[in-house]
Amino acid sequence: MNDAYKGIVGAPTTPFNSDNEVDLDIFGKQVNFLIESGVNLIAHPMHIGESLNLSEEERKNLAEVLVDASGGRVPTFVHVSSGGTDNSAIMAEHATRVGNTGIVLMAPYHWAPKPQEILNHFVTVIKASEGKLIAYNNPRATNVNLTHDLVATFIEEIPGFVALKDATFHMETFGKFCSLSSKENDHFAVYTGIEHLLTSVPVGGYGCFSACSEVAPKLVQDLFNACSAADYEVARNLQYKMWRLLTLLMTDYPATIKYCMELMGRPIGGVRSPIRTINKENRAHAKSELDALNIFNTEKHGW
Repeated sequence: MNDAYKGIVGAPTTPFNSDNEVDLDIFGKQVNFLIESGVNLIAHPMHIGESLNLSEEERKNLAEVLVDASGGRVPTFVHVSSGGTDNSAIMAEHATRVGNTGIVLMAPYHWAPKPQEILNHFVTVIKASEGKLIAYNNPRATNVNLTHDLVATFIEEIPGFVALKDATFHMETFGKFCSLSSKENDHFAVYTGIEHLLTSVPVGGYGCFSACSEVAPKLVQDLFNACSAADYEVARNLQYKMWRLLTLLMTDYPATIKYCMELMGRPIGGVRSPIRTINKENRAHAKSELDALNIFNTEKHGW
């Protein structure tokens, strides 16, 4: 296993100030917090970071701060997905030119492209960036599926293709993707799209993209370490706890994550329309759940 891509991929939220503008200073603090908390890579802006609600200028500014705040401590990847190949290529070129390791890229959505057109999209965008590529498979969001055969073609034809984020949450699909990584091809990592680590690491998963690291990074690291050590009795109990936390954080996503960050002393602002804000009842429930999970006593408070 290539340890450079083994572990937890931190996926920051995007902080907004009281005027609903991106707060680059707080974003830098957030990047530093995640690295100091043990994440092995950072990818931004994923959907947790409201990528669809950011302007091109905002995304470029955030990509530059990501480089500065990480300081070369971990690989950094910029999510550049869009419905158009040229638009993604423009963002990809900027992302690596300012110093990021590479890009995260989904298949172009809406147009229902054929396999060759999907391959052409990825090849064109990665050529523009000349960096590393994490492909992102989320057919429920894009209505386009990166099949096992297509990913195998990516490995053969796309230089710098280092990893796949698979958000199908389908065990057979995930396992078949993992089978593409072998002793002869150990540069290729497969991540589960969220913290379903107990069911993914044993079949060859390298780790996960993490939403929970924003709130409870120690829990995420403890679960990953237990899975990696094949200590399944410990891992099982931690995974059950993680699933309860995920149930909370995925409600009114990502507004609940931001509110829980505030409860942990890491205020990050609100969300942009049309994302639903968290109401008074759900705020009380969030606080109650974090208390029940003992998050307040086991995780770091503040930055």
